[in-house]
Amino acid sequence: MPGWTNCAAISSNAGQYLVELEQRERARTGIATLKVGYNRVHGYYIETSRAQRGNAPVDYVRRQTLKNAERYITPELKSFEDEALSAESRALAREKPLYDDAAGRAGGTAGPLQASRGRRGRRAGRAGRLRRARRRAWAMYRPRAQRASRACDIDAGPPPGGGAACWSDPFVPNDLELDDGRRMLVITGPNMGGKSTYMRQAALLTLLAHTGSYVPAAEARIGPVDRIFTRIGASDDLAGGRSTFMVEMTETANILHNATAASLVLLDEIGRGTSTYDGLALAWATACHLARRSRAFTLFATHYFELTSLADELPATANVHLGGHRAPGAHRLSAQRQTRPGQPELRRAGGTPGGRTGGRAGSRTAEARGAGTPGGRCPAAGSVS
Repeated sequence: MPGWTNCAAISSNAGQYLVELEQRERARTGIATLKVGYNRVHGYYIETSRAQRGNAPVDYVRRQTLKNAERYITPELKSFEDEALSAESRALAREKPLYDDAAGRAGGTAGPLQASRGRRGRRAGRAGRLRRARRRAWAMYRPRAQRASRACDIDAGPPPGGGAACWSDPFVPNDLELDDGRRMLVITGPNMGGKSTYMRQAALLTLLAHTGSYVPAAEARIGPVDRIFTRIGASDDLAGGRSTFMVEMTETANILHNATAASLVLLDEIGRGTSTYDGLALAWATACHLARRSRAFTLFATHYFELTSLADELPATANVHLGGHRAPGAHRLSAQRQTRPGQPELRRAGGTPGGRTGGRAGSRTAEARGAGTPGGRCPAAGSVS
């Protein structure tokens, strides 16, 4: 486009033109102090000193008078000014039809391009999952699709996160089975026993299976799951006016309202943000709703050992526990992290030994053990050093 080329040349070469014009006018007029300039108010001009105004050629038209200078314009400079000031808008006017034409032609190929990009993305995703499975030494087992009555059946499941190499202790693989006859598992066991890990393992493997990925397990049979709901950990929303307990109750209510018989629900320590009996009542009611009304596949971890009786009262409910062992006379609890059916033999959460493991002073844990026994009371001041 010659017109566009000319407009682009004027815009890009305006400075060079003004330098050349200034040199030519100095030679023509003999005025060594003559200069060519531009301002936004008056546009382009040729400036001479007041003393040299008598030497201005007849084609110089006065444009502005200053205290010590006179500014002029010539027909040549006026012509250049008109072209330069409109060059950008004229160039854009010539570019727009070209752009619209190119955009229209590209729009006709958008569908095939997007389809090709989607195929490439899916292939890259599958290749990435395969590389990760090989790098992590996963069992390379691709889960088999199952009927809707089964949520998951996992043999020798892995830890969540970066794999067993990221764990300080040897990881103990665990099995998990949820189906129509076993829709809720009430999970008990000591602190640091692995309850949360066991539940997260189930959610992560189910999610991996639904993306078409290999899963790190000896064998896995994953059924259709519409959503995964979780209520794990403790956090608050003080800026929003919600305490830790209120956040817990809000998230739990969302699960109860939206979970279906095809959902996987993970609940950890429901009711811990309030008094013991209120918390137990809330946990009990939540479990009953999920088992009788929602009928969701549920992993329900709790320290309320009273909830283990739900296995006798609710349909498709079973107890599992992660074992802990404490030798006679020992204060430290050894978590075995192996799931076993039924209720635990050790019916204490292990919080007191856990406090000592976490760095709590031995005298304070001794006070806690004394206060936690039947009829126990806090010792008098100074009686425990």
